[in-house]
Amino acid sequence: MSWLSNVRNKIASITKKETPDNLWHKCKKCEAMVFLKEYEDNMHICPKCEHHGRIGPMIRFEQIMDENSWKIIPFGAVLEDPLKFKDQKKYADRLKEARAKTGEQDAFINVAGSIEGEKCVVGVQDFAFMGGSMGLALGEAFVAGAQRAIDDQCPYIVFTASGGARMQEGTLSLMQMPKTTVAISMMREAGIPYIVVLTDPTSGGVMAAYAMLGDVQLAEPDATLAFTGRRVIENTIREKLPDDFQTSEYYFEHGMLDMVVHRKELRAQLAQIMGYLMAWKTAA
Repeated sequence: MSWLSNVRNKIASITKKETPDNLWHKCKKCEAMVFLKEYEDNMHICPKCEHHGRIGPMIRFEQIMDENSWKIIPFGAVLEDPLKFKDQKKYADRLKEARAKTGEQDAFINVAGSIEGEKCVVGVQDFAFMGGSMGLALGEAFVAGAQRAIDDQCPYIVFTASGGARMQEGTLSLMQMPKTTVAISMMREAGIPYIVVLTDPTSGGVMAAYAMLGDVQLAEPDATLAFTGRRVIENTIREKLPDDFQTSEYYFEHGMLDMVVHRKELRAQLAQIMGYLMAWKTAA
């Protein structure tokens, strides 16, 4: 090996050590390369195009909850593989992989705490856990969150992010639609506000159930919101859909959302909404 090749190899080795693969984040919308730390410090929002990246429950709680105010709410155990389902992999193995990847038991986590001093229960769906799919565990967690909100007499805020029902649980996953709807009815009977924040993406059975049943409906900018896919709709009605179809902004313009709120303004907006909705309790 010549001295020049030896120098090149050493430079390449040093460069590789000093520039790890996770130093940069590539925006999924504008494809700009942004320093990962800058992206994270900007609340996982692209500083170039303002695209809101997907975030998990723990990051969400840290962003919106008062510091040291929140605690995770446990929920009852459910059958983990009721159908003994297997496709390319066993469902049990898929669960193990998702748990190892996310560090969570399932796709929905509740906490009790406060936002700018306003007491609340917050549930967050994790798209990284099997696409945020709705199954028995999610239904059980949702009901636990709703019941805690009723017990604490405070609003229940849910952040949705899902591809829909969990196919590995078959009809049992679809039964979580009426189950969560009953929980929402219980909150309404108790006078407890139910606030939904739709995030990217929210679709399928979740969109057809608790995602669109909020007393107040919010969404992050440019989130994909849909019951079914764009191509399916276009092939069914044989028409070209608008470019912004199935986005937060389209839903807002057509009266299906109350607000589209930037992530940096979400904490203050939620606190204000809760203050308005719970004013009766303060007056009493």
